[in-house]
Amino acid sequence: MITITIERDHEEKKIVRYLVDGHAEFADPGEDIVCAGVSTITVGTVNAIESLLNIELPATMEKGLLDVQIPIIDKKETSDQTQLLLESMVVMLNSIQESYEDYVNIINNFVKGR
Repeated sequence: MITITIERDHEEKKIVRYLVDGHAEFADPGEDIVCAGVSTITVGTVNAIESLLNIELPATMEKGLLDVQIPIIDKKETSDQTQLLLESMVVMLNSIQESYEDYVNIINNFVKGR
């Protein structure tokens, strides 16, 4: 199963980190549409933020793991745009979870301060 943890600031509700861990095991490696979909959305979000907003996201990527930290962004407009892209990612991941609930689990955590 793929576990996706979305961490939000408990006060502002902004996404501050997301962690994707595991494999769906929906199909054989290389043919697993669930893993491919989750990877495309989560890695694509990193790429979109970095390319479109020129924000470098500290991220760790290994086989079966993606850990992305969202830095504090001083410029409000850029921060809002980053959050919009992240919320779009969450909507897409929720769609996958609805269709493949035995293979994807999304956990929402609220954290204090940064």
